[in-house]
Amino acid sequence: MGNDTDNTATAGATGATGLPAELVEWIEQTAGGTLTSAKRMAGGGRKQAWFVDITTPSGLQSLFLRWDPSSVSDSGDPWTVRREAEVYRALNGCGLPVAAFVGMHPTAQALLLTKLPGEARFSAMRDEALRNQVAADFIRHLAALHRLDPREVGLLPAGSEAQLPELVRLQLAEIDGIIAARPATVDPVLRLALNWLHANVPAATGPIVIVQGDTGPGNFMYQDGRVTAIVDWELAHLGDPMDDIAWVMLRSLQDPFTDLSVRFAEYEAASGIALDAGRIRYYRVLAEAKIMVMGHGVTLRGQTEGDGGGGDPGARLIFGQLHKRLCAEALADVLGVTLPAATPLAQAEPTDDDVLFDIVLQQLRDVVSPRITDSLAAQRIKGLARALKYLAESGRHRAEVAAAELADLNQLLGSAHSELPAARAALDDAIAAGEIDAVAALPAIYRQLLRRNELLRSASGSLADRHYGPIG
Repeated sequence: MGNDTDNTATAGATGATGLPAELVEWIEQTAGGTLTSAKRMAGGGRKQAWFVDITTPSGLQSLFLRWDPSSVSDSGDPWTVRREAEVYRALNGCGLPVAAFVGMHPTAQALLLTKLPGEARFSAMRDEALRNQVAADFIRHLAALHRLDPREVGLLPAGSEAQLPELVRLQLAEIDGIIAARPATVDPVLRLALNWLHANVPAATGPIVIVQGDTGPGNFMYQDGRVTAIVDWELAHLGDPMDDIAWVMLRSLQDPFTDLSVRFAEYEAASGIALDAGRIRYYRVLAEAKIMVMGHGVTLRGQTEGDGGGGDPGARLIFGQLHKRLCAEALADVLGVTLPAATPLAQAEPTDDDVLFDIVLQQLRDVVSPRITDSLAAQRIKGLARALKYLAESGRHRAEVAAAELADLNQLLGSAHSELPAARAALDDAIAAGEIDAVAALPAIYRQLLRRNELLRSASGSLADRHYGPIG
């Protein structure tokens, strides 16, 4: 489970499938047939998800393609498709519901797996008894994953003397490496979180388990009341089982996952591992920091390249805001900092532009969206509607929000900056130099997060009011 230095996929001219010719040729050689269809699925972000059908001498074969066309060397991203393939190889035959490894491109970040049945959206279930049945099944599999000996599946050398603190520091080194590879101002919440994480690595002694990372609702598939596939292993690593528990809590804020106290009691019974609240609080900060660093140094223009004109800007807006706010809240929790409450933005008088916005949004919702059957296009329409909602609010309140942030930063810094970029740069310098600590800085930074939360409230819906609950 080491670093990845392979070349990225060739993203040249695409044929009727939408995939580069070189990639099509590799798929056909690996599967032993002719590619007859390729459909990109919603989700996956930069690491695209495709269902591909291949006609072989023995019949039609359906496979799953995981492909990252971006440059790993440019991004400094350690969480690569090739690294994910290593985990799939190791877990095949272990009794877990995991797709079988089919092939890994020799140079590109492209992985072929068997296609397993099921639905990924946990929120699609409305029957509470069925939701609990599927959630309990997932927890049973998570406990089984944590009972696996990583030495027996080849993910940890037999004679390794690795300890949990060392493995945590390896995760922090990966985050530091991304920041070093992408010269840009570090978000103050991320910088404060990393300072605390480096200084407070848990001293736990074991057990060392295979941690999926990013585990929970949305990253497994289900059908007929049971889990059919656990997916998305790009953040998998060796470490503390409490790391995965923190991720389940995180993903449950995106997609509510039944009663977590019941689920975690089931986990303790099935795994034989007792939950540790202090370590879970540490890993909540670490998980949020990982999500934040994925967007570090990536400009809005950079996000629009090589992904059909910008990916899902609405999802980036609302989930970027959600996890930055949650990172600040998780950090305040471990520091014992009381954060300020939200205050509503000033009401603005409606204009003709607001009427036009309402018409456009209504057309997207009631006319365009119902006629779309392609899952990727349907997801993108929803994301564009979210972006429009944000742009409308930002247009009304941009000056108000910027002025309030500048006032907060000048008060925190004891300065008189007249331009917001200069004040932000001064804050970054002060935190990096140790002149302002998290206890002093968090309340001022959080007030701005709350203002942005209000700008995104209409686009975010219930996510705007999601917070971590108590542990235990």
